Amino acid sequence: MALTGLSIFKLLPKTNCKKCGQPTCLAFAMQLAQKKVNLSQCPDISEAGKKALEGASAPPIRLVAIGEGAKKLQVGQENVLFRHEEKFYRPPGVALTLEDDLDEAAFKARLDKINNLKFTRVGTQIEIDLVAVVNKSGKADAFASAAQAVAGHSPLNIILMSESPEAMKAAVAVCGAKKPLIAGATAANLDAMTAIAKAAGCAISVRANTLDELADLTQKIKAAGVEDIVLDVSNPDPKRVVQDLTKVRRAGLKRGCRPLGYPCMAVVKTADPYEEIAQAGTFVAKYAGIVVVNGTEPWQIIPILTLRQNIYTDPQKPIQVEAKLYAVGEANENSPLLFTTNFSLTYYTVEGDVEASRIPAWILAINTEGTSVLTAYSGDKLNEKIVAKAIKDAKVEEKVKHRKLIIPGYVAVMSGKLEEELPGWEILVGPKESSVLPSYLKTVWGQQK
Repeated sequence: MALTGLSIFKLLPKTNCKKCGQPTCLAFAMQLAQKKVNLSQCPDISEAGKKALEGASAPPIRLVAIGEGAKKLQVGQENVLFRHEEKFYRPPGVALTLEDDLDEAAFKARLDKINNLKFTRVGTQIEIDLVAVVNKSGKADAFASAAQAVAGHSPLNIILMSESPEAMKAAVAVCGAKKPLIAGATAANLDAMTAIAKAAGCAISVRANTLDELADLTQKIKAAGVEDIVLDVSNPDPKRVVQDLTKVRRAGLKRGCRPLGYPCMAVVKTADPYEEIAQAGTFVAKYAGIVVVNGTEPWQIIPILTLRQNIYTDPQKPIQVEAKLYAVGEANENSPLLFTTNFSLTYYTVEGDVEASRIPAWILAINTEGTSVLTAYSGDKLNEKIVAKAIKDAKVEEKVKHRKLIIPGYVAVMSGKLEEELPGWEILVGPKESSVLPSYLKTVWGQQK
């Protein structure tokens, strides 16, 4: 059972030295009880106190790392059940399968396709994280060869999926340096798989028929010396998967159940590509740490990655672009000037529609703390004085020789006050919807020149 702040305080040195960054030992104890600080931040705690507080300082869901280097994937260590309570911290890894029984040409083509699944959305690159090498052949040499090929020709992290200790040992021998996830431990092969994971210093995933059985297996794995564990809750029934994902999350966060305090993996088990997308998205939204899918087409992967990007942002801190003047195309002194807010989704929507017009233009992103046009206007984060200051700060008058500003149609009421705030400027009211910008720029702006 988790200790309370007062229980933790009794085990601290009570010196109020502030070395931990907190004003008092009691404040540190309260933060530690809420998992907001680490016990290691207290340099003066006794060994007895440290041992007693190990359970309180450990996160309810263990942080597990897969891979090495800049692309290393870390999953787990979440603090809440619902995003609005705080935020979700560790985006789940998305993995694509690669079977070891493909011929050389098909294997290479699929691996190349997987490597190139990278997209840009609202100014951020989104991509998959892992290649799940599947021992479909059942042969150790084929599995090892496939693992070696992926390790040598892909920057992505690796999941090795096999229930054969012999095949797993052969594969780990050729790609162990990339710290793959050893996926395939069950009650039948637990000792052998755990030994492989321990020797290689890799994380291991374990599967069982029930969560109670799964909890028993994780305790055996931990007792054998492997700390980094992923719970495989895959099942042909997606309802069962969601239920298990939720139960595991609740057990870790609400009941402090250490045997289930690990991130989960869900392999989507359906041949229907549309159903696969729907299931993968559901698992991303409902607590999966790793989601494994088969489809490699961009139209299949983009929805999953987009959903992940949306969910794993801080709901209190919208994604923002830098507030400044942007050139779209080869904008010059005669190009139209528009403004919008620095909310990423708003800015990139406007930018995309301006690009679609094929008319080079300037877009001034106003700092509204990442809120949309109407939200910013209603909250007085967007008004004539703020716009005028942004124009001055960005030195817009040095970039354009005309004095015409296109404003969003939803804030047309600002036009009069803007003309008062910007003497000599003509305020043009643009369309309410960004999608109308291409035709607006070709017609209305064309008549202005």
